Amino acid sequence: MVNFSSMSIMSSLIMVICGLWSFINYQKHLLNSLLSLEFMMLGVYWLLVLEISSVGNEVYFVLFFLTLAACEGALGLSLLVLIVRSHGSDYFKVMNILEC
Repeated sequence: MVNFSSMSIMSSLIMVICGLWSFINYQKHLLNSLLSLEFMMLGVYWLLVLEISSVGNEVYFVLFFLTLAACEGALGLSLLVLIVRSHGSDYFKVMNILEC
């Protein structure tokens, strides 16, 4: 019988793999790429929480990682807003490097 901790570790690894798969396959919009990156970060965060909780009571590293993930999400959304305002949409094929 599979215990709860190994099932949680497997679910977090599946989250990371699904996020990576969607990042590779759905490259039409910038928003899809940002959401799949955030999904991978949540999977890594959950894996980190499970591993750190089994070691000891060091939750500061987990909070630091969560802070960095939130800053990464805010930076991605601000770049998305900037690109949509300047180019009109978030399609990757609309963005041309020569227009900058």
